[in-house]
Amino acid sequence: MKNIVYAITLAGILSTVGTNVLAADEHHHHEKHGAQLMLNQGQKWQIDESLHTGMTRISQDVMANLGQIHHNGFSDKQFAELATRLEQHLSYLFENCKLEPKADAQLHTLLASVMQGIDKIKNAKNKKQGAVMIVQALKDYPVYFSDPSWQPIEH
Repeated sequence: MKNIVYAITLAGILSTVGTNVLAADEHHHHEKHGAQLMLNQGQKWQIDESLHTGMTRISQDVMANLGQIHHNGFSDKQFAELATRLEQHLSYLFENCKLEPKADAQLHTLLASVMQGIDKIKNAKNKKQGAVMIVQALKDYPVYFSDPSWQPIEH
């Protein structure tokens, strides 16, 4: 039952976010989500261990394949497998992450980019664009969330 609720939630967010992205395509990447990422009164948002774990898993999967993706060496089948793994990591985050409400709202803004990226990986002609969106979200994560164990994204 939880999976159905998550699927419906994801679909709703994707449809809403997708509309906002088309309208704001030329604006700064934070504005693409329909909501802008913000700090907590100038400070980074506190996280829990499950957020670190989920974001690290997303990062590891994307970064391990980024060279092949960048050089057009990733097949449609590999993209589909990557999208499935990334969706599993998102499910883990939605099931386990317990942030205070304002931090959670910021996290959902960040994860909207990841979900859009996954959607592009699954459905767009240029699947590489989806990976680029996810990499940007991974770069934004340590700007807005306090994760001392985070490994910076080098790309």
